[in-house]
Amino acid sequence: MLESVRLFAAVPAHYLAQLEKHSVLRKYPRNTVLVTEGDESSHLYVIRKGTVSAYLTNDEGRQVNLNYMQEGDYFGELSLLDGQPRSASVITLSDCEVLMLPKASVHELMREYPDFALMMITELTRRVRELTDSVKDLALLDVYGRVSSTLEKLCDSDKRIHNPKVTHQDIANMVGSSREMVSRIMKQLLIGGYIEQYTGYIEIKKNLPRYW
Repeated sequence: MLESVRLFAAVPAHYLAQLEKHSVLRKYPRNTVLVTEGDESSHLYVIRKGTVSAYLTNDEGRQVNLNYMQEGDYFGELSLLDGQPRSASVITLSDCEVLMLPKASVHELMREYPDFALMMITELTRRVRELTDSVKDLALLDVYGRVSSTLEKLCDSDKRIHNPKVTHQDIANMVGSSREMVSRIMKQLLIGGYIEQYTGYIEIKKNLPRYW
């Protein structure tokens, strides 16, 4: 399974076989919190089946969704490398199967196969760039533009957003706005023919506007 994960794509098969031998496959039902912000780190998680969401909360209970992850995605690499507590919480949005790779085994792979460490750095760089783009959107775009940008990031190659279908509250949590504002914007996008809502998914019909 690991050979289909981008992080491990170029790692020789015998290294992956050894890594999988020390990993544990766990099954979780929907709405299970896999890790909590502030937890100590011990594993790298690879999603074998299902969808999860990474999020942050404050003392008042306000939630910000960082992103959605599906089959082949992974999380927990930051804490695995720097030994610091988890930087975000992760919850399952559907029934999931997750492969848990022990910290010691991942570190051993990095020592025995240095090219993997370079791959890890490359992947971290990619995620930092994605974070930079998100901060740029928050700083420079109005709510309308942030909703448009978020919809584009969530869609697949067929311009569809599904598995699971995101709610207006989900989008509001991702763009730092209220559900009511997001609902008004989604209505305008529907009226303008920019998006279409179907059972189970949203489809982007044409390029989304950046500003109200």
